Amino acid sequence: MSNMLEVKFSAKSENESLSRVIVASFAAKLDPTLDEISDIKTAVSEAVTNAIIHGYDEDESKFVYLRCEIKDRTIKVVVEDRGNGIEDVEEAMQPMYTSKPELERSGMGFSFMESFMDNLDVISIQGEGTKVVMTKTIELPK
Repeated sequence: MSNMLEVKFSAKSENESLSRVIVASFAAKLDPTLDEISDIKTAVSEAVTNAIIHGYDEDESKFVYLRCEIKDRTIKVVVEDRGNGIEDVEEAMQPMYTSKPELERSGMGFSFMESFMDNLDVISIQGEGTKVVMTKTIELPK
């Protein structure tokens, strides 16, 4: 079984909640537990928020790209921006690291994504953008 969804939306903070609903609805066919769906939604929130705040510096004229794919029991979520990119991905993925301390950001976005999903890959090129690829396998209901 395979299914795919692509969405493009304005880089507005209000669309972060929309992305959560989209992914949760798409994942529902896998019959996830409430904890599993909450984990996915949290990871998506963090990725979308990073794209808006860090990728685009909150430029609402830009777009965030969301792609979801289900193969067998695994959901793959890709959140992409075509913005600033990350200078040092390894450093950015360290807990408590933030490039915008003036915004009182916690620096835990990537840590949350890593802990709530089974796999996290971050591909970024400065000046071209960032792609966050996350996967989670949903076990069959017992």
